[in-house]
Amino acid sequence: MPRVTSLGHMGFYVRDMERSVNFYRDILGVQVSDRSPRGAVFMTAQNRLAEHHELYLAPGRNDDGKVNVIQQISFRCASVADVKEFYRVFVENNVPINRCVSHGNTVSIYAEDPDGNSVEVYWPTGVDVPQPFGKPMDLTKNQAEIMQQLETILAEWRASQA
Repeated sequence: MPRVTSLGHMGFYVRDMERSVNFYRDILGVQVSDRSPRGAVFMTAQNRLAEHHELYLAPGRNDDGKVNVIQQISFRCASVADVKEFYRVFVENNVPINRCVSHGNTVSIYAEDPDGNSVEVYWPTGVDVPQPFGKPMDLTKNQAEIMQQLETILAEWRASQA
């Protein structure tokens, strides 16, 4: 049976294309790889030859802002330091932050893009914790303190499994 090997890209409609492009480019660091004549924008976090786009933004969302069409879009980070830095960037740019959490297998921030879609940036911890699981994290702390929070969360989880 054939199977997919990874998520290729997500596409969704946005209300204001340039506002959305600015968020994903200037806040998350995803680069524009192409623009279509019809107004859509292709964006990638990688070299466009490796993955032309992981994100496709299309014009035409015309709801009143009370419709949730996407549960979340998640972006993997290389380190917990990157997640902490995104926390700083989100705060400095008034990006609404919904929660900072460890799922045991990640350290995550859930924020909102300009259309109110949930955007997660996360670092995988390498620990296999069954889901759902979530404990609050304080990302205002320094990196060593963040790692200590994670270790405490994991130790409590392990103890609950005994």
